[in-house]
Amino acid sequence: MKTTKKISVVIPVYGCRGALVELCERLNKSLKKITDSYEIILVNDGCPQNSWESIVEICKDDKRVKGIELSRNFGQMKAILAGLDNATGDYVVVMDCDLQDRPEEIENLYKKLEEGYDVVFAKRVSRKDKKRKIFIAKLFYKIYGLAAGVKYDPELCNFSIMRRNVVDAYCSMREEHRAFVMYVQWLGFKQATLPVEHSERKEGKSSYSLRRRIKLATEILLSQSDKFLKFIAIAGLIISLLSFIAIIAIIIVHLFIYPQLSGWVSTICMICLMSGLNIFVVGIAGLYIGKIFIQVKERPLYIIRTTLNEEEKK
Repeated sequence: MKTTKKISVVIPVYGCRGALVELCERLNKSLKKITDSYEIILVNDGCPQNSWESIVEICKDDKRVKGIELSRNFGQMKAILAGLDNATGDYVVVMDCDLQDRPEEIENLYKKLEEGYDVVFAKRVSRKDKKRKIFIAKLFYKIYGLAAGVKYDPELCNFSIMRRNVVDAYCSMREEHRAFVMYVQWLGFKQATLPVEHSERKEGKSSYSLRRRIKLATEILLSQSDKFLKFIAIAGLIISLLSFIAIIAIIIVHLFIYPQLSGWVSTICMICLMSGLNIFVVGIAGLYIGKIFIQVKERPLYIIRTTLNEEEKK
């Protein structure tokens, strides 16, 4: 039985221009099985393929598709936020534009949500990504889990459905450095996961190069956890204790075993050790200060250039 409530589908667009028409067609077929009230929000995040031209044509033919063009590339997480800020649905789906997230799975996610959950994440079965990408993702989540003191499932993805109260809570967080799945999980609420089929990418390749992944991982780790500062403090204490023990050992050797032992050896070693430690500590602290500097400026997280088929949010 169809619901009378409205569903919004938020899709950040960067690359895969050729997939947009098929994506919207499959979304229309899938969403009509659930409700007659829905919207599809395509957020153009400065796509180098000029996907905005395709979005304009799609919006002309289908008034249920809303197009949002950001003024430049702000990144996937902020493009998702822009879509969520402008979503008007009682339920909101977030998914990628490359058709690896199957629109047909939305009905299953919705049914799971109706069992009494506030959020349902898609858990990818038999990922169609390269082994290196999968390995890096698992490694990152492992490190992040240790840093944040929680356990994250690397098979979860942005593909999810949320109730309006969860969307509003997520949008209230205006941090500069964002991670969609982690933020939503941090919110709490009643959450569930659902195994879904993961398809091949429609065209092209992911824009997340190894360098971009490392940068994103570093930003998330430093902005979401203070464990590194605690680790440095403990490491500094351990090194200080080891240095003190080494000094005592050198004094004993000099007095009772080998009086001719030169003092400059131990001095140089200690200077190098402590200098390296100091530089490392200052560098980590500097990274944290840099994140604070960016955050306190409170610049807009994204800027919208154009909106098509805009509907007033209730």
